[in-house]
Amino acid sequence: MLYVGLDLSRKRLDWLALDQAGQPAEIGAVAPDRDGLAKLGQRLGDAAVLAVIESMSGARFVHDQLELAGWDVRIADALKARGLAPLACKTDRIDCWVLAELARRGLVPEVWRPDPRVRAERERARFRLHLVKHRSSLKNRVHAILFQHGVPNPHRDLFGAGGRHLLRRLELAEPWASTVRASLALIDRLDEQIDECERELRRLGVDHRYIPLLTTLPGVAWVLGYTIAAEIGDIARFPSPRKLVGYTGLTPRSSNRASATAGDRCARTGPTTCAGR
Repeated sequence: MLYVGLDLSRKRLDWLALDQAGQPAEIGAVAPDRDGLAKLGQRLGDAAVLAVIESMSGARFVHDQLELAGWDVRIADALKARGLAPLACKTDRIDCWVLAELARRGLVPEVWRPDPRVRAERERARFRLHLVKHRSSLKNRVHAILFQHGVPNPHRDLFGAGGRHLLRRLELAEPWASTVRASLALIDRLDEQIDECERELRRLGVDHRYIPLLTTLPGVAWVLGYTIAAEIGDIARFPSPRKLVGYTGLTPRSSNRASATAGDRCARTGPTTCAGR
């Protein structure tokens, strides 16, 4: 058995392999693309490999490609891994050694890995949110231009029928007039894309077991329910409701302080916390 630590950067993947006694067996670097990872998978021959890479952008691709080569690849929580092995000196090779040693000792703080179905659900839901964010930004820009030019907006929805009529009659100097026209064209295009995304979400999630339960919550409609379900993934991965609430980061923090006069306890709520404290 070989234990391999992987350190990923944008242009290279450093790696170090330890044998069962903890001695370096091989070390190197490859390009983090399909060809480079295929060569790395072949380089260690038929040896059984347990590899570890820290959770980061691109780690999933490395994981999938090396598992195709027959490796057992774990994705480690980066903060917990550093907590287990804090170092004063930090280089790519030391990072690789730390991860390989954690694998050899069976101490990898492994993160949950969503399956391809959940990953696809998340991508669809997150892309819709990405489009909505850009649409909101464009609408805010149009509102700002009207405010800057002293144009009152009597309409509740500036981008509804009445508001669009106001915008068409609006006489602005350049380049603000062009900005408004371009923004409206982009908003219309984003509306089409968002509607298409929502139709796809509704079609694909019609049999999702979590969505009917989520939509019973006040303020949670179908699309938001799908988004929450995609982020939860497999609810069985949470050992308790407290862990699930902590994962969302929506638990209010509360603290107690002694009253200077009566000596009683006064509870106060503060910002949310992932720990639920």
